Amino acid sequence: MKFSIRMAAFSVGALMLGGLMAGCGPKEEAATTANPGATGTPTPDGAPAGRKMPTAAGNTATGDTIKIGTVCSVSGDNKPWGDDSYEGSKLAVEEFNAAGGLNGKKVELMLGDSASKQDQAKTASEKLMADGAIALIGEVSSGNTIQMAKSAFEKGVPVVAVGATRTDLTAEGAHVFRVCYTDDFQGPVMAKFAYEKLGCRKVAVMTDNNLPYSQGLSKSFTETFIKLGGEIVTEQFYESGGKQAPQYASLLTEIKSKNPDGMFMSGYFTEVGPAVQQARAAGIECPVFGGDGWDSDQLLQSGGDAVLKDAYFCNHYNNADNRPQVSEFLKKWRAAHGGKDPGTTMGALGYDAMALTLDALKRAKGADSKSLIEALEATENYPGVSGDITLKGMGGNPPKRAIVVQVTAKDATGNWQKFAKDYVPADIK
Repeated sequence: MKFSIRMAAFSVGALMLGGLMAGCGPKEEAATTANPGATGTPTPDGAPAGRKMPTAAGNTATGDTIKIGTVCSVSGDNKPWGDDSYEGSKLAVEEFNAAGGLNGKKVELMLGDSASKQDQAKTASEKLMADGAIALIGEVSSGNTIQMAKSAFEKGVPVVAVGATRTDLTAEGAHVFRVCYTDDFQGPVMAKFAYEKLGCRKVAVMTDNNLPYSQGLSKSFTETFIKLGGEIVTEQFYESGGKQAPQYASLLTEIKSKNPDGMFMSGYFTEVGPAVQQARAAGIECPVFGGDGWDSDQLLQSGGDAVLKDAYFCNHYNNADNRPQVSEFLKKWRAAHGGKDPGTTMGALGYDAMALTLDALKRAKGADSKSLIEALEATENYPGVSGDITLKGMGGNPPKRAIVVQVTAKDATGNWQKFAKDYVPADIK
């Protein structure tokens, strides 16, 4: 079986240019605006269905291989997600090549490291496309993925996002798709869970003002929680990405004074763990809950015992799911990783993003970017590990199931997420 992986190399000059164009931060920086040329009727997730199509020709596969690039945070703060995303994509490519590839041509997987930064995500994407990638897979961070989408629009190359949930991401153009749900779904999911299952009526919100993801998620949670009859007693803000960790003492003092019966924390695991630990130490004992940004077992390390008490978050998938697609995926993953399961959901989503792209490649009129965009748009009921995926007529946003899990100590298999409730889009109407 022929399988080729290449790491995109970056020059110092290119990185400096990326920094000038996009700014610098370990995760996501300030919010970016969607493609102003996008038009059309909004989908249920809020992104336009009639999106602007790139006019550039894109890339065409030549020679004996078909090049596909993946941009992952294999260094930096988001490394747990980047590693799993890459390994999932690699597993899908290995499987595709072992089955004969496309008419005997094997896929060459090229890796670009975003280093958990927007400017490097942009630089990595441009390098991969310059090297002939007919499609890009990634990223997990919405801020990084938006930079990928902008660069790919100029070249006419499709982007299939792994875990980027920011709702307006797909408004960047008709070349952008994702295999995950959006923040306009998971925010209401957690609001409904908090109100109906936890019985919360007075919730405090903590938002990371350096993450567009966190800002959007807090907004969608707040709007739905208020509609359900709940009250947001305070929203406190901090900023990740600095040289020093955020300080939460004054924020938590204000939150405690409001006596909330729940606390929604929309940031990433890197900040949520320490914040929960400090909240418990400050005497805040109410349930805490958040979005898929909590999904890393590093949460257990940074949060300690504090995150094992009444802590819940929204996720895309769980290793304990008994669906056949999950069982088959885990069997293959364990065989490739010494019997271990994926550490985060991004292993399954990385696999889904690549496997769906390869399925579209088999259905495409040719091994080129333009044909691949058309085939991706025509996708219906693809049986993904994270659930069935339909892209046709959805503006790049597949209607997906979401699950709420409770944080627990690791069991004998390494699982630390206990299933609590699942939701489908119809539940949130």
